[in-house]
Formats: sequence, structure tokens, C-alpha cells
Amino acid sequence: MSIEVTNLQKWYGANQALNDISFSIKKGEIVGFLGPNGAGKTTTMKILTCLMPPTEGSATVCGLDVRKSPIGIQRLIGYLPENNPLYGDMFVQEYLNFVSQIYQIPDRQQRIADIIQQTGLVSHAHKLIKELSKGYRQRVGLAQALIHDPQVLILDEPTTGLDPNQIQEIREIIRRQGKTILLSTHIMQEVEAMCDRVIIIHQGKIIADNTTEELKRKVHAQERIIVEFDRPITPDEMNTNKIFQEVDMIQGNRLSLRSKDQEDPRIHLFDFAVSNKLRILEMYKEHNSLEDVFRELTHA
Repeated sequence: MSIEVTNLQKWYGANQALNDISFSIKKGEIVGFLGPNGAGKTTTMKILTCLMPPTEGSATVCGLDVRKSPIGIQRLIGYLPENNPLYGDMFVQEYLNFVSQIYQIPDRQQRIADIIQQTGLVSHAHKLIKELSKGYRQRVGLAQALIHDPQVLILDEPTTGLDPNQIQEIREIIRRQGKTILLSTHIMQEVEAMCDRVIIIHQGKIIADNTTEELKRKVHAQERIIVEFDRPITPDEMNTNKIFQEVDMIQGNRLSLRSKDQEDPRIHLFDFAVSNKLRILEMYKEHNSLEDVFRELTHA
């Protein structure tokens, strides 16, 4: 396993941030690490990167223990923290040269040139970091995380605050690496697009660990039906018999419905259409999204 966490606990005084969590990540696997603010994500990442010790339990990265071999682990991981601390008064190439010296990388100039190419920084290599946009600062953060060719990447909110184009570009850079990746993010589309598996942590406990498709199948949230009639119908008219749990207007003659039980709501929709002399122009199921799953599992 690239990452192995067993019965991990972390206390800050009387406050327990991590409550006996366990999980493992195989070599080459990309895992989304999700949870509300304050759930314990960043604490877990800081323990795995040897920036803080656990209170109890164990964690290993590539077989090395976080308590016994912090320097060895830090040589094997690339870490991009949420706030992406950079030296703004350094030029991009100068900064990467500085980082490469810390890691004692042989043939530094070639490696720097390669990583600048990989992360799309060629046209910005001779600019001051403080003059870069947030998207390009994120690229510099990724470049420093990748400069020493780590076996494991730990990324904390790598695309926060970026526009859709920047998100796509950063996502492609991450995907191309072919490394074991633990990715913390609040962007559910990013998880669905990139991750093999999802771990959800809430109030310091692991509450889900599965593929996105399995999570969406198992969660209790009912699927919605989207229906369009040939004339307007209000939610109150639609739910005269209180058959549906929720009826919402979308736009025009379109409604979104969620049934109260497991019975297929399309049966009631056909009956309603016939009795009210309506034509159904369109009807389809809207499957649970990962966002639905997240909200249901972490709802207080």
C-alpha cells in the first residue's frame, strides 16, 4: 500500500479532531478525501506529510512510519497545502531551483525545465511569483510538489478559487502524473472526473469509503423525476393527493418531483396526465449526484 492509516486519533487539548480512523490507498490510486469544514481532512493530511504527529494510532507512507521516518517520507511525497505558501519575491524558475536544491536533485536544470514544461509555466518562468494570477500560482505550487518526482501526491484543495478553464488545466496536469494521489476538495465534479474512490470524513470519523458509483447507489436519497407537460401545472396542482415528497417548478412547463417511497413515481405521473388531459412532452430520471450523497451523509 502507498498509504496505510490504522486507528488514527488526534487530540487538540480536549477536542478530538480524528476519532479512530482507518483507510488504505493502493499504489497508483487516486482517492478523493471529502468532508465538511472542520471534519479532519487537513489534520489527516498534515499527519501523513509529517507536519504534526498523531496522538494515537499509526500511519505509513510507502511502508515508512510517520513517527519514525519523517524525513524519508517527505522525500517520497509531494504536498500542495490549501494556502499554497510561495515566496512572492522570487522568480518562478529561481523558486523551483531553490526547491530542487533542498531535495538535492541531480541534473537540476534539466529537471526544472521538464517540470516547467509539464505544468505549463514556460511563458511565466521568468516572472515574479507575486505577479502571477491565482491559476498560475497554483501551477507553481504543483511544480514544487512534483519537482522531486514523488511517489505520492497529497493535494489540499488544489483548484479552490480558480475559473472553469483553470480547473480543467490543473486537473489535466494532476491526471497525467500517474501517481498515488490523495485529493481533498469541495468540488464534487472534480472528484467524479478524477477519482477512483471516495473517502468521506465527518466529525473526525470515516463515514464512507467506496467508488463514486457505489456511493450513489447505496445512499438513501431518492432519485428525482423531471417531467414536462404541454401546459403549465403548479406544484400544488401536481401534488393534490400528496403523493410526492417534493414538487418543484424548474421553468416553463417543467417540474422536478421526488416520491415519498420506493414506488416508481412515473405511474402516478401517467395517471395524473390522463385524468387532467395533459400530454407528457418529456420525462426522465435525474440520478443522485455525488453532491446529493455528500449532503445526506454529512447532514447534521
